[in-house]
Amino acid sequence: MSAGNSGQIDSVMQENRLFPPPEEFSSNSQIGSFEAYQELYDKAKADPVAFWGELARQELHWFEPFNETLDWQEPFAKWFVGGKTNVSYNCLDSHLSTWRRNKAAIIWEGEPGDQRTLTYQQLHREVCRFANVLKSLGVVAGDVVSIYMPMTPELAIAMLACARIGAVHSVIFAGFSAESIADRNNDAQAKIQLTSDGAWRRGKVLPLKATVDEALDKSPTVEHCIVLRRVGNDPAMKEGRDHWWHDLVDEASDNCEAAQLDSESPLFILYTSGSTGKPKGIKHTTAGYNLYAKKTFQWVFDHKDEDIFWCTADCGWITGHSYVVYGPLSAGATTVMYEGAPNWPEEDRFWELIEKYRINILYTAPTAIRAFIKWGDHHVEKHDLSSLRLLGTVGEGINPEAWIWYHNIVGGERCPIVDTWWQTETGGIMMSPLPGAIATKPGSCTKPLPGVLPAILDPAGNPVGENQGGWLVMTHPWPGMLRGIWGDDDRYREQYWSKVPGKYLAGDNARVDSDGYYWIMGRIDDVINVAGHRLSTIEVESALVSHSAVAEAAAIGRTDEIKGQAIAVFVTLKEGEPSEEMRNELKLHVRKEIGALAVPDDVRFTNTLPKTRSGKIMRRLLRDIAEGKEEVGDTSTLEDYTALASLRDES
Repeated sequence: MSAGNSGQIDSVMQENRLFPPPEEFSSNSQIGSFEAYQELYDKAKADPVAFWGELARQELHWFEPFNETLDWQEPFAKWFVGGKTNVSYNCLDSHLSTWRRNKAAIIWEGEPGDQRTLTYQQLHREVCRFANVLKSLGVVAGDVVSIYMPMTPELAIAMLACARIGAVHSVIFAGFSAESIADRNNDAQAKIQLTSDGAWRRGKVLPLKATVDEALDKSPTVEHCIVLRRVGNDPAMKEGRDHWWHDLVDEASDNCEAAQLDSESPLFILYTSGSTGKPKGIKHTTAGYNLYAKKTFQWVFDHKDEDIFWCTADCGWITGHSYVVYGPLSAGATTVMYEGAPNWPEEDRFWELIEKYRINILYTAPTAIRAFIKWGDHHVEKHDLSSLRLLGTVGEGINPEAWIWYHNIVGGERCPIVDTWWQTETGGIMMSPLPGAIATKPGSCTKPLPGVLPAILDPAGNPVGENQGGWLVMTHPWPGMLRGIWGDDDRYREQYWSKVPGKYLAGDNARVDSDGYYWIMGRIDDVINVAGHRLSTIEVESALVSHSAVAEAAAIGRTDEIKGQAIAVFVTLKEGEPSEEMRNELKLHVRKEIGALAVPDDVRFTNTLPKTRSGKIMRRLLRDIAEGKEEVGDTSTLEDYTALASLRDES
């Protein structure tokens, strides 16, 4: 069926495998049946404001109670108006009067193999000391602290110390260029810079301090730079501006009361790449974000006090904010932090860590899973992963074949998989199976969480039919939502609220199947229009990856005089050499899986696909390459420039 010009998207992928929660898992879950989920969802839908207000009173510590749950002046929300709380208090102090004070809060392993464990009591002490360091350098509530650090406990300590005194943190992934740091510092008007002498990456030292020095030459608002000694490479230190972390902390008191902050006090800015080339500072505030990160962590990961939880994301991304630091610590969990790469010194490092620390819950990205598949099952099979009880995916849609591999090889066919959909802007998970309640389908994020009210619309704002793709929107505010773009209310209004008045536009296409399950179909601009049929790139990619020889694939549309757009695909093989025979075999495979309409016009083989540093495939660059353009746009977030060179060579 053609979508014509309706704006709907044809769904050509069929995936009907259903995996109900194991009975033993459900019987021990907080939400242990579909009926229990539906009852909670219906309660929240009937009165979302009352639902979130009740949870906020139960789940957060309040210095002063709020007097209004939601003040909604579209598109600006204020949650828990008049209340005073503190995220650092909710993550740390609230546990100190319980048995959890001596529980491991953070288990950390560095890439070289060094290890540290911090209990809640110890973490509280370190956070208080660093909060006092910041205050001693003149940091007050509302000041912005820029953080460019490796994945060490000090990164989490710095975030929590900022939250404790009301400073706003801006964590920048420790791989961005000096220019990117300066751009973010200047947009945020950062006052303090935190960094490290260096970081370990695949056995080599990345000279973070040298990169920061270059950035600070172009960051006039930064007054002080605090440097953590991590690798011992003796960087240059500018007198008066630069300070060693340990020197300042050694002199600081470990007593620092948590500031009583307004519920809407800014908590952090997190920059994402904008289509205009100017980074967008996504702004999150205190109480609503805290509540949402905590509850979604508890619901989606079915958290139990004895669990060891590992989210493999870096704190430079929203996943690290919400599910390495704020969500787990608010819930009193033990969270694992790992500094290094998944393939150093060998390609079994993740599985070694799971066996070593008896990790129960693993939350990682489809990009990593596809890399594991390419590296081979034997790396997984030589380790005891019996401690795992739950698996999760985050960052982009997971294709069904990678899902099945994850389920069979990593999860031993016993662990439910929570395939989560959310964004930097949403603050926390929006759609996901609740693992004890909702049967899963490979590739589907299944159902919205309680209090999340989505719809799928065409560009005119009309609902689309079952199994028809359209724009994913949210029809009601939620506590974890962004409060704006830092310093740019007009851009916030235009980007997220202008296309469908009164509704938040997620920027993704999605469809709902006959069981009410949601399927994400890629970004709105990741749609290929072939002879009047609008096809989702994710479905074409999933068909390709279901071929036994394919490790990874990316599909894009390129201009075609006859069809409007032709389908071009970039394919990485698990093994073997590219050939014309393989090219034809893949075309036939796509025809068999989803039909003649989706057969690629171009099949290009490459050793690696260009990705952002957070692991997302840069389809915009691939589109430029497929179109034969010499200029490939902004590459500031590209992880591996050699990928571009090889794609040009192989195209």
